[in-house]
Order: sequence, then structure tokens, then C-alpha cells
Amino acid sequence: MTEEDRRRWDTRYAEGGLAPIGDPIAPPIFAPFEDLFPAAGLALEIACGRGSAALWLASRGMDVYGVDVSPTAIHLARELLSRSGYAERARFEVFDLDKGLPDSPPVELLLCYNFRDARLDQSMMERLAPRGLLAIATLSEVGAGPGAFRARRGELRHAFGKLELLVEGERDGKAWLVGRRR
Repeated sequence: MTEEDRRRWDTRYAEGGLAPIGDPIAPPIFAPFEDLFPAAGLALEIACGRGSAALWLASRGMDVYGVDVSPTAIHLARELLSRSGYAERARFEVFDLDKGLPDSPPVELLLCYNFRDARLDQSMMERLAPRGLLAIATLSEVGAGPGAFRARRGELRHAFGKLELLVEGERDGKAWLVGRRR
């Protein structure tokens, strides 16, 4: 990622400040399916932002490794988990996903919420432990116009079709998929 992009994300996260501290909730697009998500083991969250999803996962009993390109986002995520009492369940690192996925053991959950880089598709599936879950949501052309960061119709199914698909959808400018490694 370019330094200009990194600064843009830092500015965006700084303007948003610390995520609200309250009852941890699932990312909205996954809330109807949260019973599919594991409640133990290791989760890798890529592009973790301010840590709201990491807090939800930690509150469920998962150990979370979150990465984001923005140092500001990582600072805010650490602060959120610390203030919420879950700091011991989470570790965050500034990481540029243009370099691929960070090193980690196989994970029970790989969460990718509001981020898409097709170059990571294969490594995301390979990072899953046996029966591990991938949950991905991104902007979509379905119900919206085309755009540089929007998935084409059927893109997630095509990319992750080797998984056991549990939930998928495309509408209102969003696409999502939850799949389990066979």
C-alpha cells in the first residue's frame, strides 16, 4: 500500500475515534448468522480497523490476531480491547496486506469485513484449520454501480467455491459469504 493510502486510512480512523464501548456485537451483515461462528480457538481478522469485530470475537471466547495497515486503527483497537477487559484475548499488528497474509498458525476463523483483495483468496483458504470458517463481506456491484473496490456478481462464490458454502448473499451494494474448510 502506498504511504498516501496509509495516511488516508490513518486520518479516517483518527476522525472516527475509539469505537463505542458497550455490549460487543457481530458485524451487522453477519449478525443473522452469528451462531455459525466459533466460540473458541484462534481468529485472524484482516483489515481489523478499530477493533469492534475483534472485541465481539474475544467476548465469545476466541483469541484474536488482528492486522491493519493503519497504525491509528491498531492503536484504537488495542485501546478498545483494553478498556473492554479483553486485552489478553487479542493481539494487533500494523501489517500491509499487499505483502500477503501475516504469519500465523492455522485459524478456526478468518474474518475479512469490508475489505477485498483477490490476491489473498487462496492463502485465506489455506490458512483455515480443518473445518475452519471463512467469513468475508465486501462492497459489491450488485445493487450498486461498478467500482474499483466492488466485487462483481458471483465473485465471492467463484473465489471461495472450494469451501462448504454455509451462507452467501449479494444485494444493496454488499456481498458476503461464510464457508467452512472441508
